[in-house]
Amino acid sequence: MKSFFSRNVLIAITALVSLCLLYWGIDFLKGVNLFTPANFYYAKFDKVNGLVKSAPITVNGFQVGQVREINYDYDNNQISVMLAMNKDLKIPQGSTVSIVSNLTGAATMALTLGDQPTFLNVGDEVPSVTNMGLMDKVGKDVMPQLVAILPKLDSILSNVNALTANPALQASVTRLDGITAELANSSHQLNTLMTSLNRTMPGVMTNVGTITTNFGEASGNLNAMTAKFNQMPIDQTVRDLNATVANLQALSAKLNSKDSSLGMLLNDNGLYNHADQSLAALDSLLVDIRQHPKRYITIKVF
Repeated sequence: MKSFFSRNVLIAITALVSLCLLYWGIDFLKGVNLFTPANFYYAKFDKVNGLVKSAPITVNGFQVGQVREINYDYDNNQISVMLAMNKDLKIPQGSTVSIVSNLTGAATMALTLGDQPTFLNVGDEVPSVTNMGLMDKVGKDVMPQLVAILPKLDSILSNVNALTANPALQASVTRLDGITAELANSSHQLNTLMTSLNRTMPGVMTNVGTITTNFGEASGNLNAMTAKFNQMPIDQTVRDLNATVANLQALSAKLNSKDSSLGMLLNDNGLYNHADQSLAALDSLLVDIRQHPKRYITIKVF
């Protein structure tokens, strides 16, 4: 009995238990729980596209199982995948399974449930469907378009290089720098002007208010003058003015007519000549009186 539980036997048992715990721990870290009951199914693919053990199997985005084993079938040149499905999941006839790759290259399996009333038996093969991966779609759809674009892109780059090497572009950039500096200076001057306007604006607004008040008063006075002017007897004044003008016209007609005494006096040339001769004689008399006063004035001394 003592020899059976020798030191070497205990070491061997400990090593075996440690190996079992290590294997279980590695599977547990991979997401494989050996103590969880599961139903196993199989699926075959031509390529697995990065699928690994413990990859999740989902139905409508919900995980219902894991990939337990991946083996290569050398007889049929296919890859056999063991599916460990939740024990409560029943897979209807007509269901399919496919491999879905994401952007990082990792692959998962998507189970599409059928609508048949009968179910697959545990251990049956689930029909597989090959979906075109993301990179396959890129290679099929994007790459031809990219190849067609490359010559145009090369031409565009050549034109861009020719444009950047053109001295006119450098001169334009230099002028643009000058324009930017001038705009900055103008902006500074505008800010200074706005600051000055902000300081003087209250006084200007006060003056505007005063001018508005004066204009209102002048408008009131003008309205009063207009009212007084409307009250004046304009019609009577116009009639009196017309009568005065008519009288003046009649007087002028009488003065120009020879039928009236005043008209004959003003228009008689003989009267004008006699008056002129009388004035000449009177002038001669006055001259003679001035030269010979003794003829006309007698001076007596007592």
